[in-house]
Amino acid sequence: MPDQSTTEVQEPEVTSSQEGAARLTRRRLLGTAGATGLVLGTAGATAGYAAAPSAATPLSSIGAGHVPFHVKHQPGITQGLQARGHLVAFDLAAGAGRKEAAALLRRWSETARRLMAGEAAPHDDTDIARDAGPSSLTITFGFGNSFFARTGLEKQRPVALDPLPDFSSDHLDKARSNGDLWVQIGADDALVAFHALRAVQKDAGSAAKVRWQMNGFNRTPGATAHPMTARNLMGQMDGTRNPKPTESDFDTRVFVPAKSAKDPAWMANGSYAVVRRIRMLLDDWEKLSLTAQEQVIGRRKSNGAPLTGGDETTAMDLEKTDAKGDLVVPLNAHARITRPDQNGGAAMLRRPFSYHDGIDADGTPDAGLLFVCWQADPLRGFVTVQRKLDRGDALSKYIRHESSGLFAVPGGAAEGEYVGQALLEG
Repeated sequence: MPDQSTTEVQEPEVTSSQEGAARLTRRRLLGTAGATGLVLGTAGATAGYAAAPSAATPLSSIGAGHVPFHVKHQPGITQGLQARGHLVAFDLAAGAGRKEAAALLRRWSETARRLMAGEAAPHDDTDIARDAGPSSLTITFGFGNSFFARTGLEKQRPVALDPLPDFSSDHLDKARSNGDLWVQIGADDALVAFHALRAVQKDAGSAAKVRWQMNGFNRTPGATAHPMTARNLMGQMDGTRNPKPTESDFDTRVFVPAKSAKDPAWMANGSYAVVRRIRMLLDDWEKLSLTAQEQVIGRRKSNGAPLTGGDETTAMDLEKTDAKGDLVVPLNAHARITRPDQNGGAAMLRRPFSYHDGIDADGTPDAGLLFVCWQADPLRGFVTVQRKLDRGDALSKYIRHESSGLFAVPGGAAEGEYVGQALLEG
């Protein structure tokens, strides 16, 4: 779980125009489509997703958060952490190929556009999210390595999608790894997120079947007195050194350029997502003293500051020693090993979810991190850092990688287009 690449929790930025749009969604059930207000939906959509602006009660700031669908980079990459998430992979059904995949991505894109705007699903809406606003919903789509052979598009498969190498901490379940297609769903309301998950699954129809699905969560925006870095299930601040969009090299680290010498044209403005289910061995971790935990990470648990002093954003002094002449930040500390300047500048944008899938028969919690990281080149990003971790990260003793996936996530869809159109119709 590389320290340099985690994501900070950010409050959703909601403009007055977004609040106004949000009030026109999921507010009031009207008896007929002719009732006063704006009825949302096309043929097949559930009648009754409508609004009477004069009588509508404003949504909370959480419900009113809105992320647009038609953007340069797909939504769900640069947004702050979301309170609820679902990751799901699909395999194309037997006999389904490029034509069926194109129709599916067209359906998924229209569903995502509508749900992210707070509207009803275009077909057979389930009413799960009725009365809720968009809640910063994001839906993101990607393609796995196997997708290209299934659709006859092998020549369009990026070299960057070559399978990830094996790592010493891998205990991978193949049934919960990889997949032809990948969907990431995030929202700040659990019902809104599940509503999207159900709609995506229903849209798949006979074209694709679920290969695996995982559920995650984060702290709800606004739960703290002020925006701050999130904590993971080990209690550690997790996101201090994540690349920030304000940094001059952010785009080159995270996104494929519009004109790339090594990536196919359809990946312009896209990114590569590495997805890992990382189980935290919490019983073992919690037996450590606070001092021992901080030595493993290299940072203070209370405020995320480096052991060498300062606050969370203070630069770590890798050469500082204590009175005995020992390094204050151990050589195998997680925060030291994952620093970009210790990995040839390798960096990735981490945007994870925590998960808890129950308690085993022996009382051990099945909990940890749904690790999702974004980079322009996974070999230079995730692989470089994970190889370094493999050679002696103190944290490795307390985690286990149980599933893995790598997906090519194309750029955002323009108005009137669907995600992946340049690939499937190019």
